[in-house]
Amino acid sequence: MARLRAAGCVFAEDEARLLLSTAATPAELDAMVERRVAGLPLEHVLGWAEFRGLRIAVDPGVFVPRRRTEFLVEQAVTLARAAGSGPRPVVVDLCCGTGALGAALVAAVDGAELHAADVDPAAVRCARRNLAAVGGRVYQGDLYRPLPAALRGGVDVLVANAPYVPTAAIGFLPPEARLHEPMVALDGGPDGLDVQRRVIAGATEWLAPGGHLLVEASPRQAPSSMELMAGAGLLVRRADSEELDATVVIGTRPARP
Repeated sequence: MARLRAAGCVFAEDEARLLLSTAATPAELDAMVERRVAGLPLEHVLGWAEFRGLRIAVDPGVFVPRRRTEFLVEQAVTLARAAGSGPRPVVVDLCCGTGALGAALVAAVDGAELHAADVDPAAVRCARRNLAAVGGRVYQGDLYRPLPAALRGGVDVLVANAPYVPTAAIGFLPPEARLHEPMVALDGGPDGLDVQRRVIAGATEWLAPGGHLLVEASPRQAPSSMELMAGAGLLVRRADSEELDATVVIGTRPARP
């Protein structure tokens, strides 16, 4: 613990407990502490992250699921449980990373049919490990492109934790993220909304009538995200969590008259 504290780990006691519980031998523990002291994210050192009570495998170089994103899942679970387009709600997780969002949704929504996609091969490999046990299908490719055509017009809940950090702000991220997570999962372009724009533009083609799109955004970006969704013909609302410091923008495809 002293080595972790000396390295600037704010939660050194908690981290030491997790490392001790994960390492199989003293030698492995020493190696894990060395990697953590060198600046690797704790989740990359452990090989897993806790997300909504689940242990999610996190491979080196893959985006680490954030606790604030649990709020997005909470909103999506409520909507998926109320989905009415068929006997099984169809859920799609774009920019899925480890697959944490999809895994948490399937765990909370009985019978959900899950499809996930990411452009990063390392993320896809990791997500396939995490979602294999729950029957989730994971595709590699850019946003909607790799999804089965049969899903068009039939998605009840579409979640997209797309990168939303403005390019100019990347340098201000903690070194753990800036140096050890893929830029493709962090950099959202000049205003942080480049990927989100594309997600929103394509959403109505894939959502079922009454289906929902949920994206995470910063409080500053949320009004722009809402404008983009409204411009795409979605009914828009915003949800905020003070506890998790999280903002989610939700767009709903109008149901048929």
